[in-house]
Amino acid sequence: MSEQFVNAIARLRGAARQGALGRLRRGIEKEGLRVDADGRIAQTPHPRALGSKLTHPHITTDYSESLLEYITPVYCRPEDALAFLADLHRFSYRHLGDERIWPASMPGRLDGNDSVPIADYGPSNVGFMKHVYRKGLDVRYGRIMQSIAGVHYNVSLPEDFWPVLQELEGATDTPLTHYRSARYFDMIRNFRRNSWLLLYLFGASPALDRSFLTGAAPGHLRAHARHTLVSPYATSLRMSDLGYQNKVQAQLKICFNSLSNYVGTLRHAITTPWPAYQRLGVNEQGEWRQLNANILQIENEYYSDIRPKRVARHDETPSQALEARGVEYIEVRCLDLNPFLPLGIDATQMRFLDVFLMWCLLAESPWIPDEECDRLDDNRRAVVEQGRKASLALAVDGREQRLADRAAAIFAELREVAELLDINEEGGVHVAALSALEPLLDNPEHTPSGRLLGELEASGSDFVEHVLGLANAQAEQFRAEPMDPAREALFRELSETSHQQQAQIEAAETRDFAAFLDSYFARARESRPTPAS
Repeated sequence: MSEQFVNAIARLRGAARQGALGRLRRGIEKEGLRVDADGRIAQTPHPRALGSKLTHPHITTDYSESLLEYITPVYCRPEDALAFLADLHRFSYRHLGDERIWPASMPGRLDGNDSVPIADYGPSNVGFMKHVYRKGLDVRYGRIMQSIAGVHYNVSLPEDFWPVLQELEGATDTPLTHYRSARYFDMIRNFRRNSWLLLYLFGASPALDRSFLTGAAPGHLRAHARHTLVSPYATSLRMSDLGYQNKVQAQLKICFNSLSNYVGTLRHAITTPWPAYQRLGVNEQGEWRQLNANILQIENEYYSDIRPKRVARHDETPSQALEARGVEYIEVRCLDLNPFLPLGIDATQMRFLDVFLMWCLLAESPWIPDEECDRLDDNRRAVVEQGRKASLALAVDGREQRLADRAAAIFAELREVAELLDINEEGGVHVAALSALEPLLDNPEHTPSGRLLGELEASGSDFVEHVLGLANAQAEQFRAEPMDPAREALFRELSETSHQQQAQIEAAETRDFAAFLDSYFARARESRPTPAS
């Protein structure tokens, strides 16, 4: 353990005992494909009873009309976020008929690119922009990649925490907004260096249905049963080259050294044409194929395992919100759905993520030089492809180290953080989360990816057949469970109100789409720096 880390923990313990640190705040965004009784992606429209995809605050869709996305409010207790998420599932199952919510990250049965329906958000300019953006993803990358699902975990440290940490670190000469953003970027850099640990512990996609591939299978995949391909040591095919990866975006070299670097690189990407995308066309004889022909259509197109975030106002892009008011929270984006958990995530995993992120903040986090940027994802790539291989070695500080040995060293430091967070908790819940997961370091077959592959091999069943069994059991559970009457009434009200809000937005339109888009991108090019206060 570094001296900086030990000193930081020691100083913060005293503040925590005085109640000066507050509690972490977190929210969950959970995706899940709607499928039919055979595990095929649903071709039906988003159920009207679930509200408007455009305006509902908690139930929407991601890329596809079939890809449900649930968004919880922000809570201080993991159990509260999970309870809300569970009620979203229960409410949905009241209106899904014979459909199920697919519990795995890799999709069920597909029937080619066009079998993944693009989400439709209505004729308003803002709704049509969302639709055209998704059409752009189709022509650039194809729809099949967009059928993958996952969990996004949003975390913010309490507002009371930052002045305490700033004073303890002797950084009070820096404006608090700037200090907080800089420290969040410290966290992000350490996350990028060590996110392979999350992929090992929580990766749950070592197999896929053959229908996911349109060409020959890569060499690292082998056949299983009639319709399945597996990667024997893989942890997360979702995070591999088969998933959300893009060679054009790779040349952006976003290494998260500073807020200005991050925002500047993204702004360059949304304003710089890319020849291959220019050849695809943008608006061809009235048919919109993509929003523009730039490296990124909009900032959301950038794929990353973590993002700095700030809730944007109606006239801001995400980057402008960050520039104007600094980083507000962190979005962790590398998490597979755990198909064995009805919600895809549980409180143990959430508390581990909280500990891990706090460790990323408090551990030393030097800036990433250009020459390291190209190698930053090497460990992550190795764990994605071969994370459960006993002999796998990672590159750590210029030398090779076994994954299990490096993970054990990190767990020793994580325990210090867990004890710190448990000062204001009953029952030692963060230490308990670490204790529950630590045995996985020496037992890769017990990780979600190992467990899923083991069950497929033991049963001889196909991926879709096996996961459909889990989906059926979870659907039966959610349909049978009662909901809190007040929350059920709230969801019914939100659904109806969201349709009214969409209708109002559509009725208020006065500009054509091209003019709307020109205005949007003119604003997006503007810089809105944070005031020095």
